[in-house]
Amino acid sequence: MDNSDEKKAFEKKALRKLLIEQRLNLPDRLQRSDLLQRVMRIWLVGRPDIVIGAYWPIKGEFDPLPALHRWKEDGELLDQPQPRRIGLPVVDKIHKTMTFHAWYPGCPMEEDAYGIPKPKDTEVVVPTLLFAPCVGYGPGGYRLGYGAVSTTTCWPRCNLLPLPLVWVLRRGFCPTLSRRFTTCRWMPS
Repeated sequence: MDNSDEKKAFEKKALRKLLIEQRLNLPDRLQRSDLLQRVMRIWLVGRPDIVIGAYWPIKGEFDPLPALHRWKEDGELLDQPQPRRIGLPVVDKIHKTMTFHAWYPGCPMEEDAYGIPKPKDTEVVVPTLLFAPCVGYGPGGYRLGYGAVSTTTCWPRCNLLPLPLVWVLRRGFCPTLSRRFTTCRWMPS
C-alpha cells in the first residue's frame, strides 16, 4: 500500500468514526426513528415487491425491521394475500460475498463473520428491493459504508435495484465524499 492509499484508508476510518459518534449522539434519534418508521410504512403501501432485503441495525442505525414486519403482515391481510418475505444479509468473510436469508421475529439467530446477528438455518431469498444502511453520503450519490463487504461486488449478483435508506439525517452528508473515497455510487450520472 503506498502512502496515498494509507492516507485514504486513515481518512475513511476517521470519517466513519466521526459520523458514527454523531449518529449515536443525536439527542432525538429515537423520535426520528419513530417518524421514519411511519414514513416507511406509508411508502411501502402498494409496492409490488414480495421480498425486501434489510439489515440488522448496529451502531445507532435506523431499525427498518418493525416497519418491514408490518409490511409482511399487511400482505397476508389483503383480499388476495401476498406471501411477503424479509431477508437479512449473511456474509461469507473469506469470499467477501453476501446472501440474504429469510428473517421473521423470533427466528433463530447467530452471529455472522463480523459479530452481527443473522438468521440461522433459514432459506436463501433474493430481494428485489434493498434497504441499505450507510455511515455517510456525498454529492453525486456516493455512499460511505463500513468497508467490510463491497456493495459493488455483492449486490449486482443479487440482481437488485438497490434502494439505500439513508438514515443519516442531517449529520451524514459529506460534501467532499467522492469516488476518491468509495466506489459505490447509488444515483445514475
